Amino acid sequence: MDFLSRLGASAKTPGVCFITGGSSAILLGWRDTTIDVGLSFDPEPDGVFEAIPALKRALSINVELASPADFIPPLTAWRERSRFVGSFGKLQVYHYDFYAQSLSKLERGHAKDLLDVTEMLRLKLVAAQELLAHAEALIPGFNRYPAIDAESFIRRVKEFLGGFANA
Repeated sequence: MDFLSRLGASAKTPGVCFITGGSSAILLGWRDTTIDVGLSFDPEPDGVFEAIPALKRALSINVELASPADFIPPLTAWRERSRFVGSFGKLQVYHYDFYAQSLSKLERGHAKDLLDVTEMLRLKLVAAQELLAHAEALIPGFNRYPAIDAESFIRRVKEFLGGFANA
């Protein structure tokens, strides 16, 4: 929260910050550490990008400007499902939609990512059947993400969710 407070204090104009990945995991308590603070802004407030290098040094953290939309097509209504964290100066901070976070983590498939999705299911931040429905709804958008094979992606999602049929 110290990082968000300082980042918000640097915002000269109103803006919205979406936190992702390990940042959500730490704020919601299922992880104690993360490799980096994942952020995206929309709209981008003046002053935050200039402040990030100094904050990285002062807090000894890494900041990654990334969102699930860098890995998978944007989900319909992702903004509406993004959970409010708080106001920090002129910055409104949200957890990026947990369905989008989960699907981008399943697409990458790293061990820590799979553990994060397991925790999102356990904490009921996402539901298995809805997660699969969102995954299937992404298929038409994969033409803009040529590295993703839609059939393989859906198969991996189904295999992962096999143990969470009632989640």
